[in-house]
Amino acid sequence: MDILDSIILGIIQGLTEFLPVSSSGHLEIGKAVLGDNSVPKESLLFTVILHFATALSTMVVFRKDIFEILKGFLSFKWNDDTKFITKIIVSMLPAIVIGLFFEEELEQLFGGNILLVGCMLIVTAILLFLADKAKNTDKKVSFKNAFIIGISQAAAMLPGISRSGATISTSVLLGNDKTKAARFSFLMVVPLIFGKIAKDLFSGELSFESQNVTALSIGFIAAFISGLFACTWMIALVKKSKLSYFAIYCVIVGVIAIIFSLLN
Repeated sequence: MDILDSIILGIIQGLTEFLPVSSSGHLEIGKAVLGDNSVPKESLLFTVILHFATALSTMVVFRKDIFEILKGFLSFKWNDDTKFITKIIVSMLPAIVIGLFFEEELEQLFGGNILLVGCMLIVTAILLFLADKAKNTDKKVSFKNAFIIGISQAAAMLPGISRSGATISTSVLLGNDKTKAARFSFLMVVPLIFGKIAKDLFSGELSFESQNVTALSIGFIAAFISGLFACTWMIALVKKSKLSYFAIYCVIVGVIAIIFSLLN
């Protein structure tokens, strides 16, 4: 993998981790349009590096929130911070169950099924349109809401369903404050990313041999910087009810993907 490929993949990962357009869906479309050999194949190590970069960018953007949450949690009292962490854990349960028991079935969906990608992009668009029309409130995410949002996060394992789009839209449609919804959506994925990284590290599947350290480093930096930008931008967009622009984009790409699939 050369430097240019690393930069491109890093930027794509950083942007699509937070912007509601589905990184997995775009990758599948890219493979189908350009051909598998035309799209640089990410090694498992490179994928882990990029996900670590976006997780780190989330932690930087929400560093004050994370510090206050951990500070409250370490007081060992049933306060708002302890409740928030518990809600994060609750939200992770659906994705953990799906990931552990249906990993092989999920992998089979990433074999160039462009029709599925197109349909799921349109589902993402519908969620974004509905969320954009929802009235803003000052309601916090409840334990029940956290589990339902977690189901949306698990559904986002399907190619074409945007994780940030699905989780933020679900939270807003449940009547939660838009800014709090975005905050919860971005923070809830951090433990999952680190958990996935740990799983890959301990599984022994990662290969550190014959790796281009420069390419890995450049990819990390690109994903981290673009992640900082996308995370901050997305929070502002949700607050200002600007998700409809991404909804229109998802509809256009989804329709093109469906037509492409039917013609081929």
